[in-house]
Amino acid sequence: MTEILERFLVQRGHLVQTFQRADDALAHVRKQAVDLVLTDILLSGMSGLKLVQALRDRPDPPQVIIMTALEEINDAVEAMRLGAFHYLLKPFNMGEVRIVIDKALERRRLEREVSELRHEVEQRYEFANIIAKSQRMLAIFDLIRRVAPTNATVLITGSSGTGKELVARALHVHSLRRREPFVSVNCTALPETLLESELFGHVRGSFTGAIADKRGLFEEADGGTVFLDEIGEISPLLQQRLLRVLQEREFFRVGESTVRSVDVRILAATNRNLHEEVKSGRFREDLFYRLHVVNIHLPDLQERREDIPLLADHFLRRICRENSLGEKTIWPDALERLMSHDWPGNVRELENVLERAAVLTRGSAITADDLPLEVRERGPRVHIADALKERITLEELERRYIVALFESLGRSRTKAASVLGIDRKTLYRKLMKYRAEGHL
Repeated sequence: MTEILERFLVQRGHLVQTFQRADDALAHVRKQAVDLVLTDILLSGMSGLKLVQALRDRPDPPQVIIMTALEEINDAVEAMRLGAFHYLLKPFNMGEVRIVIDKALERRRLEREVSELRHEVEQRYEFANIIAKSQRMLAIFDLIRRVAPTNATVLITGSSGTGKELVARALHVHSLRRREPFVSVNCTALPETLLESELFGHVRGSFTGAIADKRGLFEEADGGTVFLDEIGEISPLLQQRLLRVLQEREFFRVGESTVRSVDVRILAATNRNLHEEVKSGRFREDLFYRLHVVNIHLPDLQERREDIPLLADHFLRRICRENSLGEKTIWPDALERLMSHDWPGNVRELENVLERAAVLTRGSAITADDLPLEVRERGPRVHIADALKERITLEELERRYIVALFESLGRSRTKAASVLGIDRKTLYRKLMKYRAEGHL
């Protein structure tokens, strides 16, 4: 039978290795990747059942098909419980063998695709791809590493566009729950009644339009992570229901009295100051302290300007690759504008500005003229506090002030010289120097 199967499979284009003992087959699988194993139940030495168990414990287990006689059918069912793909009853015909093998190999291909996609997602949220070199962000990366493997509830705070969901996904990907679902909920996207149903589910007839029972997102995420974005916007009723989930890991579907249990880790994010929301009575104090076990606060982009060149380069490369634009660079005058802009929309705004510039520019380099007006037209943004924080030299402070003043006065040398209290020739020489250095 082994020889017949080998000839049949080789004729169909498969690479086949045969063994008479399960021990030998297992030793081969430990040395070389295998897609599919066909094995009998009754073998000398290790049984077919033990072989199935040993194979399924491998890091990249092959699919297994059991061959068995009718009187051994209970063992075949047990083998499938242990992870075998299917079984073939002896005697079998080759048409049946072909169909079962094709399905097993298709399952193997799909499992590999899922594994590769999961690896791609994990790589995307690796710290190496969260671009930063500032000390504040590096400290946040260290905090994520320490908190991720735990079940601690995390409250992520920061302005819109700072990357709160990215941090939440990084916490999930580096947690022990990474193989389970990650469910993200925007608490501002739905009205209160629909959000309650979305989170906790509902039973048929509980409200108009509830034509069937529906599982909520907490049930969908069982075993995994729920990320509640903009948690500061939820109503007092939902705050109370969420508190029960955090305290008891229990909830009710809308319109149901049956208590349901759930095992989820909760991550929450807000751009509000929840301390102030608690003081004003708009947010429950007990819920706040349940959420505020660990706080990760993301700084605004203007508070970590040293990350802007790295972020700009990272975004530009990705934008050009995704839009088949060819390689583009950022000229010093454009980078200077990016560095001096206040970025009220934070990292998200920077990404959008670069995408617009990359798509619209005709050349291979993005200049200041390719940037939006609000970024291109700078005011005198560099203040003494910024200079102290950055520890810049007096010469650098002078350059920044002169360039900002010159731009704010419509590039009029006469007006700028008058404000600075220097003659036009002196100003002209300085401006020529700044232009040669790429600052103007």
